Amino acid sequence: MLITIADVLPLAELDEVRAMLGSMRFEDGRATAGWSARLVKDNEQAREGAALALLRDKVSKAILGHEVFSLAARPKVLTPLTFARYGEGKEYGSHVDNPLMNGIRTDVSFTLFLADPETYNGGELVIESVSGEEEVKLPAGHLVAYDSTSLHRVAPVTRGERVVAVGWAQSYVRDSARRELLFDLETAKRNLFAQSGKTPEFDLLAKSSANLFRMWAEV
Repeated sequence: MLITIADVLPLAELDEVRAMLGSMRFEDGRATAGWSARLVKDNEQAREGAALALLRDKVSKAILGHEVFSLAARPKVLTPLTFARYGEGKEYGSHVDNPLMNGIRTDVSFTLFLADPETYNGGELVIESVSGEEEVKLPAGHLVAYDSTSLHRVAPVTRGERVVAVGWAQSYVRDSARRELLFDLETAKRNLFAQSGKTPEFDLLAKSSANLFRMWAEV
Protein backbone atom coordinates (compact mmCIF):
# COMPACT_ATOMS: atom_id res chain seq x y z
CA MET A 1 0.00 0.00 0.00
CA LEU A 2 1.27 3.45 -0.96
CA ILE A 3 -0.67 6.54 0.05
CA THR A 4 0.01 10.28 -0.20
CA ILE A 5 -1.51 12.55 2.43
CA ALA A 6 -1.88 16.30 1.99
CA ASP A 7 -1.32 19.01 4.60
CA VAL A 8 0.02 16.91 7.43
CA LEU A 9 1.81 20.12 8.42
CA PRO A 10 -0.22 23.29 7.79
CA LEU A 11 1.69 26.32 6.51
CA ALA A 12 2.15 28.00 9.91
CA GLU A 13 3.56 24.82 11.47
CA LEU A 14 5.67 24.16 8.39
CA ASP A 15 7.31 27.57 8.70
CA GLU A 16 8.01 26.94 12.38
CA VAL A 17 9.58 23.54 11.63
CA ARG A 18 11.76 25.05 8.93
CA ALA A 19 12.91 27.79 11.30
CA MET A 20 13.81 25.24 13.97
CA LEU A 21 15.75 23.17 11.44
CA GLY A 22 17.56 26.25 10.22
CA SER A 23 19.20 26.69 13.61
CA MET A 24 20.36 23.07 13.95
CA ARG A 25 23.66 21.47 13.09
CA PHE A 26 23.75 18.57 10.66
CA GLU A 27 26.13 15.61 10.37
CA ASP A 28 26.90 12.75 7.98
CA GLY A 29 23.81 10.56 7.65
CA ARG A 30 25.81 7.38 7.10
CA ALA A 31 26.26 7.04 10.85
CA THR A 32 22.67 5.76 11.22
CA ALA A 33 22.66 3.42 8.20
CA GLY A 34 23.08 -0.35 8.22
CA TRP A 35 26.32 -1.83 6.97
CA SER A 36 25.15 -2.21 3.37
CA ALA A 37 22.97 0.91 3.16
CA ARG A 38 25.97 2.91 4.38
CA LEU A 39 27.58 2.24 1.00
CA VAL A 40 24.83 4.09 -0.88
CA LYS A 41 23.64 6.70 1.65
CA ASP A 42 24.83 10.25 1.02
CA ASN A 43 22.91 12.86 2.99
CA GLU A 44 23.07 14.90 6.19
CA GLN A 45 20.91 14.52 9.29
CA ALA A 46 20.07 16.87 12.16
CA ARG A 47 22.34 16.26 15.12
CA GLU A 48 20.96 14.77 18.33
CA GLY A 49 20.15 17.23 21.10
CA ALA A 50 17.41 19.00 23.01
CA ALA A 51 16.29 21.04 19.99
CA LEU A 52 15.92 17.90 17.88
CA ALA A 53 13.90 16.21 20.63
CA LEU A 54 11.46 19.15 20.67
CA LEU A 55 11.16 19.12 16.89
CA ARG A 56 10.58 15.37 16.83
CA ASP A 57 7.82 15.68 19.39
CA LYS A 58 6.09 18.48 17.48
CA VAL A 59 6.13 16.75 14.10
CA SER A 60 5.32 13.28 15.48
CA LYS A 61 2.19 14.66 17.14
CA ALA A 62 1.10 16.21 13.85
CA ILE A 63 1.58 12.92 12.00
CA LEU A 64 -0.12 10.77 14.61
CA GLY A 65 -2.96 13.28 14.87
CA HIS A 66 -3.73 13.16 11.15
CA GLU A 67 -6.83 11.05 10.61
CA VAL A 68 -5.86 9.65 7.21
CA PHE A 69 -2.42 8.53 8.43
CA SER A 70 -4.02 6.92 11.47
CA LEU A 71 -6.49 4.96 9.34
CA ALA A 72 -3.93 3.92 6.72
CA ALA A 73 -1.06 2.94 9.02
CA ARG A 74 -2.94 1.93 12.19
CA PRO A 75 0.16 3.10 14.11
CA LYS A 76 0.98 1.62 17.48
CA VAL A 77 4.22 3.58 17.90
CA LEU A 78 6.61 5.67 15.79
CA THR A 79 10.38 5.54 15.74
CA PRO A 80 12.18 8.81 16.53
CA LEU A 81 11.97 10.93 13.39
CA THR A 82 15.02 11.64 11.25
CA PHE A 83 15.37 15.10 9.67
CA ALA A 84 17.55 14.86 6.58
CA ARG A 85 18.77 17.20 3.89
CA TYR A 86 20.22 16.47 0.47
CA GLY A 87 22.28 19.18 -1.19
CA GLU A 88 23.35 19.19 -4.80
CA GLY A 89 24.82 15.81 -5.80
CA LYS A 90 23.45 14.01 -2.74
CA GLU A 91 21.36 10.84 -3.04
CA TYR A 92 20.47 7.57 -1.31
CA GLY A 93 20.85 4.45 -3.41
CA SER A 94 18.56 1.43 -3.47
CA HIS A 95 18.02 -0.13 -0.04
CA VAL A 96 15.45 -1.69 2.25
CA ASP A 97 14.81 -0.26 5.71
CA ASN A 98 15.97 -2.12 8.80
CA PRO A 99 13.25 -4.42 10.17
CA LEU A 100 13.84 -3.17 13.73
CA MET A 101 14.72 0.36 14.81
CA ASN A 102 15.00 1.41 18.44
CA GLY A 103 13.28 -1.84 19.39
CA ILE A 104 10.33 -1.04 17.11
CA ARG A 105 9.29 -3.28 14.20
CA THR A 106 9.11 -1.20 11.03
CA ASP A 107 5.88 -1.93 9.14
CA VAL A 108 5.19 1.44 7.51
CA SER A 109 7.81 3.89 6.23
CA PHE A 110 6.93 7.52 5.62
CA THR A 111 8.52 10.68 4.27
CA LEU A 112 7.22 14.15 5.13
CA PHE A 113 8.43 16.70 2.57
CA LEU A 114 9.61 20.01 4.06
CA ALA A 115 11.09 21.84 1.04
CA ASP A 116 8.91 23.29 -1.71
CA PRO A 117 9.40 21.11 -4.83
CA GLU A 118 10.14 24.07 -7.08
CA THR A 119 13.20 24.94 -4.97
CA TYR A 120 15.13 21.81 -5.98
CA ASN A 121 15.54 19.47 -8.93
CA GLY A 122 15.78 15.70 -8.57
CA GLY A 123 15.44 14.18 -5.12
CA GLU A 124 12.42 12.04 -5.98
CA LEU A 125 11.65 9.15 -3.66
CA VAL A 126 11.65 6.13 -5.97
CA ILE A 127 9.77 3.07 -4.68
CA GLU A 128 10.57 -0.15 -6.49
CA SER A 129 8.20 -3.08 -7.04
CA VAL A 130 7.68 -5.99 -9.41
CA SER A 131 5.33 -3.79 -11.45
CA GLY A 132 7.91 -1.04 -11.91
CA GLU A 133 9.04 2.11 -10.16
CA GLU A 134 6.96 4.92 -8.71
CA GLU A 135 8.50 8.37 -8.23
CA VAL A 136 7.17 10.57 -5.45
CA LYS A 137 7.94 14.26 -4.97
CA LEU A 138 5.30 16.14 -2.99
CA PRO A 139 4.55 19.71 -1.94
CA ALA A 140 5.97 20.80 1.40
CA GLY A 141 3.83 19.60 4.30
CA HIS A 142 2.60 16.52 2.39
CA LEU A 143 3.50 12.96 3.37
CA VAL A 144 3.88 9.64 1.59
CA ALA A 145 3.56 6.33 3.45
CA TYR A 146 4.47 2.93 2.05
CA ASP A 147 5.41 -0.60 3.10
CA SER A 148 8.76 -0.85 4.86
CA THR A 149 9.41 -4.09 2.98
CA SER A 150 9.90 -2.13 -0.26
CA LEU A 151 13.20 -1.44 -1.98
CA HIS A 152 13.46 2.31 -2.50
CA ARG A 153 15.95 5.10 -3.16
CA VAL A 154 16.30 8.86 -3.35
CA ALA A 155 17.28 10.16 -6.78
CA PRO A 156 20.26 12.54 -6.97
CA VAL A 157 19.55 16.20 -6.26
CA THR A 158 20.79 18.31 -9.16
CA ARG A 159 19.80 21.76 -7.88
CA GLY A 160 18.84 23.23 -4.52
CA GLU A 161 18.23 21.24 -1.36
CA ARG A 162 15.79 18.46 -0.52
CA VAL A 163 14.68 18.55 3.14
CA VAL A 164 12.50 15.83 4.67
CA ALA A 165 11.41 14.19 7.89
CA VAL A 166 11.57 10.41 7.71
CA GLY A 167 10.12 7.88 10.13
CA TRP A 168 8.71 4.42 10.62
CA ALA A 169 5.62 3.07 12.31
CA GLN A 170 4.95 -0.23 13.97
CA SER A 171 1.35 -0.98 13.10
CA TYR A 172 -1.32 -2.68 15.15
CA VAL A 173 -1.93 -4.65 11.94
CA ARG A 174 1.32 -6.19 10.75
CA ASP A 175 0.12 -7.37 7.32
CA SER A 176 -0.03 -4.70 4.59
CA ALA A 177 -2.93 -6.32 2.70
CA ARG A 178 -5.03 -6.36 5.86
CA ARG A 179 -4.25 -2.71 6.58
CA GLU A 180 -5.35 -1.82 3.06
CA LEU A 181 -8.58 -3.80 3.44
CA LEU A 182 -9.37 -2.01 6.71
CA PHE A 183 -8.65 1.35 5.10
CA ASP A 184 -10.97 0.56 2.16
CA LEU A 185 -13.74 -0.59 4.50
CA GLU A 186 -13.41 2.54 6.61
CA THR A 187 -13.54 4.73 3.50
CA ALA A 188 -16.63 2.92 2.22
CA LYS A 189 -18.29 3.15 5.63
CA ARG A 190 -17.73 6.90 5.88
CA ASN A 191 -18.88 7.54 2.32
CA LEU A 192 -22.06 5.55 2.91
CA PHE A 193 -22.76 7.47 6.11
CA ALA A 194 -22.26 10.79 4.30
CA GLN A 195 -24.74 9.75 1.61
CA SER A 196 -27.41 7.93 3.61
CA GLY A 197 -26.76 8.34 7.32
CA LYS A 198 -26.86 5.51 9.84
CA THR A 199 -28.56 2.76 7.86
CA PRO A 200 -28.59 -1.02 8.42
CA GLU A 201 -26.01 -1.29 5.63
CA PHE A 202 -23.78 1.20 7.43
CA ASP A 203 -24.11 -0.81 10.63
CA LEU A 204 -23.01 -4.00 8.86
CA LEU A 205 -19.95 -2.26 7.40
CA ALA A 206 -19.12 -0.78 10.80
CA LYS A 207 -19.48 -4.19 12.44
CA SER A 208 -17.28 -5.91 9.84
CA SER A 209 -14.60 -3.21 10.00
CA ALA A 210 -14.44 -3.22 13.79
CA ASN A 211 -14.40 -7.00 14.08
CA LEU A 212 -11.69 -7.46 11.45
CA PHE A 213 -9.53 -4.91 13.27
CA ARG A 214 -10.22 -6.76 16.52
CA MET A 215 -9.26 -10.06 14.87
CA TRP A 216 -6.00 -8.79 13.37
CA ALA A 217 -4.76 -6.27 15.92
CA GLU A 218 -1.55 -7.04 17.80
CA VAL A 219 -1.43 -5.25 21.14
